[in-house]
Amino acid sequence: MIGGLATLRRATALAVVRDGLPIHLSPHLSPLRADPGSPPGSATPASTSPADPSPLDQLSAPALEAALRDTLARAPGLKAVCLAVDLPPGHGAPVAAVRIGGPCPPALAPRLGIGHTTATGSVATIVRGGHDLTGRPLAPLDLPALRHFALTCGLRDFAVTATGSPVLADHELQAAAAIADEVPGARITLSYEYGRAGLREREQWAIANAALCPAASRLADHVTRLLHGLPLYLARTGDGLVSAHYFRRYPLTCAEGATTSLSHAQQALDHRTAPTTPGAGRTTPGDASRTTLTPAQCAAYGATLAVPMAGVERIVRARGTAELDRAVGDAQDEALTRVLSAGAVPGSARVSSVAVNPLSYLPDGLFRLRVRAEGATP
Repeated sequence: MIGGLATLRRATALAVVRDGLPIHLSPHLSPLRADPGSPPGSATPASTSPADPSPLDQLSAPALEAALRDTLARAPGLKAVCLAVDLPPGHGAPVAAVRIGGPCPPALAPRLGIGHTTATGSVATIVRGGHDLTGRPLAPLDLPALRHFALTCGLRDFAVTATGSPVLADHELQAAAAIADEVPGARITLSYEYGRAGLREREQWAIANAALCPAASRLADHVTRLLHGLPLYLARTGDGLVSAHYFRRYPLTCAEGATTSLSHAQQALDHRTAPTTPGAGRTTPGDASRTTLTPAQCAAYGATLAVPMAGVERIVRARGTAELDRAVGDAQDEALTRVLSAGAVPGSARVSSVAVNPLSYLPDGLFRLRVRAEGATP
């Protein structure tokens, strides 16, 4: 049995699923939210402000904690809980953004204060270094300037983006080591892990991910405490699940997990007869449609249908078939390692898709690799 937990549209719901069908659904849980700075469990009714409360606020409600305890008591054979949340803009932390490359006009400087990075206090710098897309160094990495920025910026959440890093990530990795030396406990997002060829696209993804890391850590820690040792998974945007450990490092992969889970549940329920009684307690199969579920219940159910999943996207330079095959094999190994980090049960991980595409309008021998791996929950 797998448990599903979702917050969607200011409502929270729980579902317990066996063999793909829900056998227990919580009633609608009122959207209570914790006052800023208050400990979990000391919640007050949600305000009528149009701003979306953070997922942590909604998951700190006493009503939810009581429902979760009741669900765990009703389902002693529960193996794991899958959490589906959306991470709305406006809840990100200040970010220290580092771009490694050449000088640029102000209009092309790192972009702060948009999307998930709306918190005041974000800062950015550009230091010399980086590579071109053939792996040739453009300049030595300016480590003294980087160390000075890390030491004086006053922040702990960093986003590092180097030109050419999807082909050769050396300067991003060296920068991460230097930042960790200067700022013990720093959370560091490296853009090469997102694989996009465009510098500004990768940079924006890295900045957004870094902004979400503090809230993701608080959210994962809070729900993990409530589960008393049960494994926690979070629904990805698009498809799949990741472990709480993976979510703490790559929260942007789950930014629209609840919306994704709702969509998957609706598709599943359109093609099967499923128990969809919205009240508390056990349900029984019958002629019901997805419209009898609240959106939050539907999202909670949808989260349980997914499996651990992770992917790797890289740009590689290969001078022949043998070199390209080695690059694909390395990417497959990395994807399998990542899906184990994402919570796949050992022995269940497998490569589910591989795509190799030559890059147009760039030097010959450059390819974009996309590898996806998946596994099973307990």
